[in-house]
Amino acid sequence: MLETEPTARRILTVITVFTVLTLVVGNFLGTPILLSYVETGSMSPTLDAGDGFVAVPAALGGSIEEGDVVVFRAEELRGGGLTTHRIVGKTDHGYLTKGDANTFTDQDDDEPPVKRAQIVAEALQVNGNVVSIPHLGTAVHGVQTAVVGVQRRMAGLLGIRSLLGGQGLAYLFFAATIIWYIVGTWHTSSSQRTYERGRSRDSGVDARFVVASVAAVLVLSATAAMVVPAGSQEYGIVSADFESEKPTVVPAGQTRETAYPVRNSGVLPVLVHLEPASEGVEIRPRELVVSGRHRGEATLKIHAPAETGYYRRYVTEHRYLAVLPVPLIRELYGIHPWAPILVIDAVIAIPTYLFGVSVLGSQRLRDRTRKGKYSATNSARQFFRGRY
Repeated sequence: MLETEPTARRILTVITVFTVLTLVVGNFLGTPILLSYVETGSMSPTLDAGDGFVAVPAALGGSIEEGDVVVFRAEELRGGGLTTHRIVGKTDHGYLTKGDANTFTDQDDDEPPVKRAQIVAEALQVNGNVVSIPHLGTAVHGVQTAVVGVQRRMAGLLGIRSLLGGQGLAYLFFAATIIWYIVGTWHTSSSQRTYERGRSRDSGVDARFVVASVAAVLVLSATAAMVVPAGSQEYGIVSADFESEKPTVVPAGQTRETAYPVRNSGVLPVLVHLEPASEGVEIRPRELVVSGRHRGEATLKIHAPAETGYYRRYVTEHRYLAVLPVPLIRELYGIHPWAPILVIDAVIAIPTYLFGVSVLGSQRLRDRTRKGKYSATNSARQFFRGRY
């Protein structure tokens, strides 16, 4: 009983930390990651202000139907940004949306019909009811405020602006992980000396847990490198009855070409698939391989309707780390856009875990200073010294 209660507390702590971090990271990246929450009461009584919900990524969900609650990138509502409302209808130009507590649709409030490419996630529903997590957003706001404060202080102290924003969050998370491991190892070593010798074999950190943690960090980093730069790119154009040198002003009924840049700021090459996500768009080529630290380019053709006015055009981009043969990624992409990501993550995680376990074994990493035995840090140092 004494061992079960601490274990239950640890599990609950891990779940809580994971939940809050998921929401905070998703907020920084501007797209929900498994969980999200509403900030206003526009969806009451389905979702009150601060309530959370399970956000199923649009790429994994099925077709969007009337009655679905979706998260979309609004153009006009509250100055734009992510909005969670219900689909109440569909037109030739897109979906009609409305908050459950609102009297009028978003389109009555000057929000254009929502295109499929604008929808980033769908709220999980069971038997037609949204799965609500009450008051989840309150904790997230507190954590996010603290994280922003830490980012600003660290950026000001070190004079490094890259510590701000989503990229800075990744740097801080990595640094916190390293510090956590060092402190954990030190704490384990210190506590070890206070235990009885008979219990020393059960202390320390399981090497498999350490290896699995490293593999998880690599998988998360790889997934972020493929998912964050991808998504839908919007092009707002004006169909005009006059000529203009502006690339966003296209004579009515005509087509204009523009360059679509594809940048790869990482080290590994990426395979990029480009798809038109709305009418009036053509893009060639549909597939690009961009080397690390390089830039590729496709040609985008945008057609303006015969009727003058403002129109939105979309291109959806999917990118994958080219750690697999390009033909294989292409085949997986034909099955589902997320299939290559899952396989690539497995290719990264499984060899990393197997290699780590083969090096460190399955024993616990602990500080043993007698009879020529070494701590986890010394063991790692001795391992590398013996090979280099």
